[in-house]
Amino acid sequence: MPTTQQAARPRAGGVAAAMSALILAVLLAALDQTIVSTALPRIAQDLNGFDDIAWVSAAYLLASTAVTPLWGKLGDMFGRKRLYLASTSVFLIASVACGLAQNLPELIGARVLQGVGGGGMIVLTFALVGDIVAPDRRGRYQGMFGSVYGVASIVGPLLGGVFTDQLSWRWAFLVNLPVGIVALAVAARALPAAARGARARIDYLGATVLAAIATGLVLVTSFGERWGWGSPAIVGLIAATVVLALLLVPVEHRAAAPVLPPAMLGSRTVVLSSLIGFLANAAMFAVLVYLPTYLQIVDGVSATLSGVHMLPLVAGLVISQSLAGRRSAHTGRLRMILLAGLAANLAGLLLLGTIGAGTGTLVLSGYFLLTGVGIGMVPMVVLTTVQNTVPASDLGAASAVVTFARSIGAAFGVAVFGTLLNTGFAHRTRALPTTGGFDAGRPDTIGRLPAALRDTALDAFAHATATGYLWIAPALAMGIGLALFLRPARAGEGRTADAARPGAGNAVTAARATGEGSVPAA
Repeated sequence: MPTTQQAARPRAGGVAAAMSALILAVLLAALDQTIVSTALPRIAQDLNGFDDIAWVSAAYLLASTAVTPLWGKLGDMFGRKRLYLASTSVFLIASVACGLAQNLPELIGARVLQGVGGGGMIVLTFALVGDIVAPDRRGRYQGMFGSVYGVASIVGPLLGGVFTDQLSWRWAFLVNLPVGIVALAVAARALPAAARGARARIDYLGATVLAAIATGLVLVTSFGERWGWGSPAIVGLIAATVVLALLLVPVEHRAAAPVLPPAMLGSRTVVLSSLIGFLANAAMFAVLVYLPTYLQIVDGVSATLSGVHMLPLVAGLVISQSLAGRRSAHTGRLRMILLAGLAANLAGLLLLGTIGAGTGTLVLSGYFLLTGVGIGMVPMVVLTTVQNTVPASDLGAASAVVTFARSIGAAFGVAVFGTLLNTGFAHRTRALPTTGGFDAGRPDTIGRLPAALRDTALDAFAHATATGYLWIAPALAMGIGLALFLRPARAGEGRTADAARPGAGNAVTAARATGEGSVPAA
């Protein structure tokens, strides 16, 4: 039988302490998606694994995405606090294993384990916010975590470069230990006591099918260009993923406690919010991952200075997250904020579609600022909308659905934009000679061209980047169209009609939260 017990309230000041611990944990999990990028060449050299080095990044992304729905559901069933502490412990143990790895297979295996822990840390953090704060205040706090992602995407590669050059690439992993231990200790003390949900058999089959779907999607997006989009491996992965997706629905309908509740997928709010999160994250990561590369190649700045040039984007992201969170708390007009964010992001992408080798730093900074403002407003609204829709007993599963969609969207955005960029660059430089080792398929070899031809190649790369953003822009236009059909609950209204339908989650009804420290049933 479902339980109606509530988790204990945090102590006075406990909300601030709990949030500090959760923010630290999300920062670590987010950094580990990006911090190794600049360390990969040194890792490949030290561990003698150039052929398989891409798996160091792919293993973390694959594992963290695959386990997200399972962590969310287990948190609903057994209490989110204890699962959060467990996932953080797994992450820290795996970080030490990564730092001590003596060969590439050991490192890849440790990265898989690290991704398992990191996926749990992220989704359970988002769900715990729903436990700790009232619905009308969730947007403000969820905005903080969205800002952490933006900062991590810029700071991660810089830290990886600093650790690699000044200390060792191993510190990109070992640095997690002291920070993570502090976060773990504070979380153990400050998080509210965990309440158990309904006792039911764990949906192992559903979790396995969903993990296999995630694995197929991540492999396709991570290795599609490398293996060839028309290769038997990629085509087979796509076909298998589609078949598994079709099987997932009947599997979850038969499960006593499905990892992905079918009734939740019947909610218009959940489905539309997840699709919007997918599209917005695809555009977001196409910007965050490739703009630093553009700055380094076209403007000739160092990796560190490219991060400095990106500060207007980060500033726009952080400011808009904060303002959107406060605005949603006061007005509850989530759809209006979402539409404004998507529109600003779309405008920023269209402006980035005009950049070239002659675009000035001040103009670029303005484009970055506008794009950052748009990026910052969307994730908070998407997650808050879903959390205000479902009962408290399904907060973990609902947060996992959105997190899963956003993770896959990020992978797709990076893969699609990378393909557009490389294809466009190769097309525009196919007539250039391969002097000194220049390769039209590798923009990083532009510096090997004679000075007389280098400007031509730089113009080609700038044009290919701009065109890529124009091709990505329709994704945000589609997101705006979907948002027009979204009917989110006003903050503080609790469950909407979507969640109130028979079968929509467990029978536990979310207790109305009356203040910042109120904690609904877990």
